[in-house]
Amino acid sequence: MPAALEKEAPKVHPDLEKNIKYLNDIMGHGKSFDIILRRFNVGGKEIAIYFVNGFVKDDIMSLILRNLDELKRSDISPNSLKKLFNEHINHIQVELVDNLEKVIDGVLSGPLALLIDGEEQALIIDLRQYPGRLPQEPDLEKVVRGPRDGFVETILMNTLLIRRRLRDPRLRNEAMQVGTRSKTDIVISYIEDIANPELVERVKKNLQKIKIDGIPMAEKAVEEIIQPGKYGNLFPKVRFTERPDVAVTHLLEGRILIMVDTSPSIIIVPSFLWDHLQAAEEYRQGPPVGVYIRWVRYIGVAITLFILPLWFLFAVQPELLPPALKFIGPSKMGKIPLIGQFLLAELAIDMIRLATIHTPTPLATSTGIIAALLIGDVAVKVGLFSSEVVMYTAIAAVASFMIPSYEMSWAVRIVRLFLLLATAAFRLPGLIIATLFTLAYLARTKSLGVPYLWPLIPFNAKEMLSVIIRTPVEIRNTRPAILHPRNPIRQAVPEPARKPGGKEEQGEK
Repeated sequence: MPAALEKEAPKVHPDLEKNIKYLNDIMGHGKSFDIILRRFNVGGKEIAIYFVNGFVKDDIMSLILRNLDELKRSDISPNSLKKLFNEHINHIQVELVDNLEKVIDGVLSGPLALLIDGEEQALIIDLRQYPGRLPQEPDLEKVVRGPRDGFVETILMNTLLIRRRLRDPRLRNEAMQVGTRSKTDIVISYIEDIANPELVERVKKNLQKIKIDGIPMAEKAVEEIIQPGKYGNLFPKVRFTERPDVAVTHLLEGRILIMVDTSPSIIIVPSFLWDHLQAAEEYRQGPPVGVYIRWVRYIGVAITLFILPLWFLFAVQPELLPPALKFIGPSKMGKIPLIGQFLLAELAIDMIRLATIHTPTPLATSTGIIAALLIGDVAVKVGLFSSEVVMYTAIAAVASFMIPSYEMSWAVRIVRLFLLLATAAFRLPGLIIATLFTLAYLARTKSLGVPYLWPLIPFNAKEMLSVIIRTPVEIRNTRPAILHPRNPIRQAVPEPARKPGGKEEQGEK
């Protein structure tokens, strides 16, 4: 930070030249081409306008300047600033500030600053427009039926997407800035009469504790700072989403959203393990189909975790297999030990995965095909890998892509490698101990003080049922109890209808 800003910034001085000298020195006017200073004479008064080239809307700025140019001395004297503010600047978002640091923050955030000779306040006129894209469906959270809009890199657009779906006057969007240099805008969203005020206050305090020069990595930096861990966290303690409907659903449960400017990913806190294994598609289909989709995903997670350790265990200890499953195991061993084959295959798949991300789109398909031929067919023919190793590794990799959360999919891959190495070292006891160790780690994990495995630990039968199956909307009557929402009831339990004969008619469940 420049030495001038380390001290308390001065107030706006009545002498315009002193203000200009200070602002030019701090913002680097004349050195930075994009910091623009324009000086005018309006009604006999000297004024100065600061803005960042490209941030302001040219057409609206031209209209304001044209209006100012037509003013006479009698139109703005006396009390020039108040008359401009109340009568002549025909714009909605105009603010009076008396501190030059606020002027600097305003200009570098995008608005235009207007200073007048002889006045001890400045006008901040919000004419900003940010470079960005239109809302479109996120790549990681696609649905067959449903809205195709998604969050973008502009924080104002993201709040509008939420307001469009949630017209509740008790929705709160509280703004703050993080980073002494980046001054990144962050918005905390919650529903005032639902969210637990202690959780809201905890999120605010964690964000206010951030003392860093900048967060160019946006939401990922915020996640690591508000969920501190000495060596980081293997499992994601927050949920990311780019879908407005998913974000609003969590708001109505009593969760808190953290939106970081320049990022299309919204942070949802607190989060549970099960949140990362559920997708919007389950709720875009009927309950029976939703249950099937959810269970296919759960089975896929179990397969990606245990298929390689179990197959390796049975391959090296075939006596553990019942007679009907004696076919399991390599028919032909490769030139490398089995555990080496698995580790190489896992490494190769991750290399393909990362290479595809960084490969230009027209070449990505070709890269995948070439890599599949090299790792699969060619590697087996030369005897490097056993064909069963390639097949089961591919099954585990495909199953890992069923996990909606990208962060959770990487965590599952690391746990699978841990289970595989433990099984290779200690056989069956190693697999059992490694599995129990992972469960104990999850049981001790908390997200903003909320148990990560809830409602399994601590156990809540009703909420666990909603984790196991996709419950119909009409019977989801309460919010997650572990969040201690101020209003735990979502909808009243419907009373059974009565037939004309006096008997109760049970509604469809």
